[in-house]
Amino acid sequence: MTARTRRDTSKRDGILVGALVLAALGLILYLTIGRSDDSTAAETPRSGPEVPNAEASAHPLAGLARREPGDPMALGAETAPVIMIMYEDYRCPFCAKFTRDIAPELVERYVERGVLRMEWRDLPIFGEQSLIAARAGHAAAEQGRFWEFVDAVHAAAPDRGHPDLTPEALREFAAEAGVADLDRFSSGLDSTRYDSAIQADVEEGTGIGASSVPTFVINGQPILGAQPLDTFVSVIDATTP
Repeated sequence: MTARTRRDTSKRDGILVGALVLAALGLILYLTIGRSDDSTAAETPRSGPEVPNAEASAHPLAGLARREPGDPMALGAETAPVIMIMYEDYRCPFCAKFTRDIAPELVERYVERGVLRMEWRDLPIFGEQSLIAARAGHAAAEQGRFWEFVDAVHAAAPDRGHPDLTPEALREFAAEAGVADLDRFSSGLDSTRYDSAIQADVEEGTGIGASSVPTFVINGQPILGAQPLDTFVSVIDATTP
C-alpha cells in the first residue's frame, strides 16, 4: 500500500468515525430531551394492531414502530413484542455486512419464532445512486420481492467502498431476486412516485439524529453500525417482555 493510499484510507476512516460519533451524540441528545413538544409525528398515532405491553410509552424512540399490516418492507409478525427499525442505504458496505452476517441469524432466532419484527427505513446518504436504489427497493416491494432484492444487492457488495448501482445493475439484481415484471420494475425505478415515502423515512431518521448507516433502534434502544451478533442478541433479549 502506498503512502498516499494509507493517507486516503486514514482520512476516509476518520470521516466515518466522525460520522458515527455525531450520530451517537445526536441519539444521546434525543434520548435526553425527547422529541419537541410541537412534533406532530409524535402526537399522531399510527394505525395498526395494538402495541404489546404499551411499548410506545416505554421509551422515547419506541413509538417509531409502524406495525403496518401487509408492509412488504417489514419482516415478522405485526404483533411481535420486539421491533427493530433499520435505517439503511443500499450502497453502504456495513449495511451489506449486516445483511449477510447478522440478519439471517436474527431471522432464525427471533423472527421465525414471532419475537422480532424488522422494519426497513430508507436513509440514502451516498448520492444519487443511493436514491435510485431506494426507488428500486420500493419497486421490488410492489412485487413482493423486497427482502430478496436487498439480499441480492448486498450479496454482491464490496467489503469497503460503495458499489456502482446503476439502473442496469439494479435491474439485474431485481431479476436475481425473482421480480417477475421487470418492465414494471424499471418503470418504478425511473419514476419519482416513491420519493415521498423515501423522504418520510429520511426525515424520521434525521429527526432522531441518525446521520450514518446502518442505524438500528430496537424497542427504543439505538445501535450504531454493523455490530457483532452478540450485541443485537443482548439488546433483543433484554427488551423482550
